[in-house]
Amino acid sequence: MGKKNVTFDDIAKYTNFSKTTISRYFNNPDSLTLENQQIIADALEALNYKENKVARILANGKTEFVGIIIPDLYMHYYAQMLSEILATYEKFGYKFLVFEGNKDKTIERQYIQELLAYKIEGLIVLSHTITSEELASYNIPVVTIEREDLFTCSVNTDNYMGGVQATSLLRKNNCDILFHLNQKVTETTPGYGRIKGFLDTCREHNWPHRLILDSFGKTYEENQKRFKVIFEELETDYKGKKKGIFVSNDTHANILLNLIIRKHGELPDEYRIVGFDDSPIASSAIIPISTVGQQIGTIAYQAMELLVAQMNERKKRRPVPLKEPVHQVVTPILKRRETTD
Repeated sequence: MGKKNVTFDDIAKYTNFSKTTISRYFNNPDSLTLENQQIIADALEALNYKENKVARILANGKTEFVGIIIPDLYMHYYAQMLSEILATYEKFGYKFLVFEGNKDKTIERQYIQELLAYKIEGLIVLSHTITSEELASYNIPVVTIEREDLFTCSVNTDNYMGGVQATSLLRKNNCDILFHLNQKVTETTPGYGRIKGFLDTCREHNWPHRLILDSFGKTYEENQKRFKVIFEELETDYKGKKKGIFVSNDTHANILLNLIIRKHGELPDEYRIVGFDDSPIASSAIIPISTVGQQIGTIAYQAMELLVAQMNERKKRRPVPLKEPVHQVVTPILKRRETTD
């Protein structure tokens, strides 16, 4: 015969506490003294208690689910960030429901309603589609990563510092003219700091430069088509000049690198490239790409830690809500590889 499931009644008899006290331990542990919490914890271990998750959800409505809305999995940065967030289960014990955004507000609102129907306790958002003001209106803890965050807690890279690091490295490579390739982003987006860092550094030192902002598309084919046009322009208009190119992410930096190698058979001295993110594609590229390393694992952990703090506060008898959103900034680390000297 199989082993009998341990019940609240069994735990109560073992500890000489009431079943109400045992229930409070699971549903509102802060209502018990630390001494009594320890007595019950020891009893659970001694009795080899296996928690019935479904019963617990039905009892207190807490699912231990966190929702994630991520823009796409094509960009290596987002795929790596998702992997690091999922890995926090080992530390925090929360499970995840993930939706891939598509820049359609109506559909992404449906995603949020679906997540709320599953009684998620918190939400991590990397998609840019829904404003932070609207996200805050859903009345659940929210943490955003690398997107507009006026009304929500967030964890972001110091993008401005990263822009300065990339630009300065290219200039140290004795480039004649510096370029920054990026998407068109608003000044409220953390990623705008990469653009500002590039422009401020070039202007401060009177370095020749050019900013290229474009919509590169959502697929590899779309990206490659647009970058091919830009590459041919660089080849024609800046022939004979040493070009330092700061690309806004490693995925696009790798596309540009491949175009250069297909034409020249190597990375000629005429080109120097720095990406941004330090996603796996940077180190595994045909020529490892210098990059501004976002500490992706640190960002993921801090985002989850910040979210868990908000979720735990809500479980208290007298929760104290945040007076204003918390914004954490993580320092980038420059990674020099073979696309720069």
